[in-house]
Amino acid sequence: MTEVDNTWSVKKLAIVFYPFAAGAVAINLFLLGLIGIALGFPAISPVMSVWLSIPLGIPATWWAAKWIRGLMDEADGK
Repeated sequence: MTEVDNTWSVKKLAIVFYPFAAGAVAINLFLLGLIGIALGFPAISPVMSVWLSIPLGIPATWWAAKWIRGLMDEADGK
């Protein structure tokens, strides 16, 4: 009997987690913009932070997926 490999690759995890990571990036960019106001920089609108989070969410998602894959491997004893 053959054993099926049901492991999630980093790529699959990244595809699943992208909306969550991009949302977290958008929130953090908006809050960073609020801190920037205190330092004299112009404000970042919520819409601008969402638009900026689309490309910036990709590396954040990749790092999160690699971290989660490592945790899954550790839990499996690999």
